Amino acid sequence: MSEPRRVLVIGGVAAGMSAASQARRRDPEARVVVFERGAEISYGACGMPYNLADRERKMDDLIVLSAEDARAERGIELHLRHLVEEIDVNASSLKVRDLGTDEVRREPFDALVLSTGARAQKLRLPGFDLPGVVSLRTLDDGRTLDELMGSRPRRVTVVGAGYIGMEMAHVFTELGLEVTVVEREPQVLPGWHSSTVGMVTETLTQNGVRVMTSASVEGAEPAAPESAKSAKSTNGTGRVGALLVGGERLETDLVLVATGVRPEVELASAAGLRIGSSGAIWVNQYLQTSSSCIWAAGDCAEAYHRLLRKNAWIPLGTTANKQGRIAGANATGARERFRGIVGTAGFMLFDLEVARTGLSEELARAEGFEPVSVTVRQRSRAHSYPGGSPIQVTLVADRPTGILLGAEVCGREGAALRINVLATAMTLPMNVADLQGLDLVYAPPFAPVWDPILVAANQLIKKTGRKA
Repeated sequence: MSEPRRVLVIGGVAAGMSAASQARRRDPEARVVVFERGAEISYGACGMPYNLADRERKMDDLIVLSAEDARAERGIELHLRHLVEEIDVNASSLKVRDLGTDEVRREPFDALVLSTGARAQKLRLPGFDLPGVVSLRTLDDGRTLDELMGSRPRRVTVVGAGYIGMEMAHVFTELGLEVTVVEREPQVLPGWHSSTVGMVTETLTQNGVRVMTSASVEGAEPAAPESAKSAKSTNGTGRVGALLVGGERLETDLVLVATGVRPEVELASAAGLRIGSSGAIWVNQYLQTSSSCIWAAGDCAEAYHRLLRKNAWIPLGTTANKQGRIAGANATGARERFRGIVGTAGFMLFDLEVARTGLSEELARAEGFEPVSVTVRQRSRAHSYPGGSPIQVTLVADRPTGILLGAEVCGREGAALRINVLATAMTLPMNVADLQGLDLVYAPPFAPVWDPILVAANQLIKKTGRKA
């Protein structure tokens, strides 16, 4: 009688637990083992800003699947606080360290799924090791920030103006803090269209957020002794008290570093697995790495981009869960294909919905397209219906083919979900004439007779020369 298949998974958050759960479903006889270096699995990291906004909620509310349920209900052999130190591809084994006992052992595998995720990018600047200088990536980061908020800071500086920077600027403001956003690029939301950036910047300033762009952060300083007496760390170092930005000293009680993430690929690289041009682990469309018995999924891995027709790295929770399911299935012998991404994402900033999909005009040009774009601003409802507000739509298309390449939508109602229409159009893909011909819903409470998407498509048709 043959031994059951051993499917090992490194990492137990979104992609890892999706992979492990799917492997158990596909092969109930398999021994599915997950090694997670942290103390929790399967938590909704994207919900941390909103959890922090509700001072009554515990951070543990974000845990979707407990370790006990993973073991008892799903039959997964789960090892928390276990660090995988080495992958031996030739021997098909892992070197694993139990962080509790410091015991090291070898674990053989028939199939391996890498879901090591991504880590917050650190700024190696003077003073950035002070208590009160934090990131927001893991559940422990969330707990740390939650504890710091309990000390009632008055001023916070957010370094970085991407998704997390925008969401946390909103949360901090709603909690009554004085907020400054510092971005080294010339605009918030680097890479987004100037029309969207304009609405976002206006919303920030209208809500009292100070915005500093083209700003170089030089370091941090501790708080003065008299203000740090009640906030000492265990090693006696005072909390952060100021951030040095472009020669200016910004007094602050808290610094959130939100300068992006980097894929965790060191383990894969040391094992000789191929690293893609993006810096993440290369995978084929079956999520197989350059080793035939190893798959990769989630924020550590690349994903096939349907518009670029090549791999890209756009780390998002939706992609991680989908990739995890497919990697887990394929690790048990299936042959399922990950169909790819177009890069759809969004966030809420106060009352402004902001979303994008596809390529920016700048990126499209860099990838060899001949992009043209339009921006229109229309009302969210029919003019005869009370209420409503402006929705701004930016579309990008390839001039010679008319293929839709990118879109951004922002507004105060009905904006974010409209991006799903545009993501679908790019997935097919559609040209702008196809888009203009869509039969979208019309009812005065929801949309005008010409939806803002269709108005933008009409305008873009004129630039591409395509016939409606």
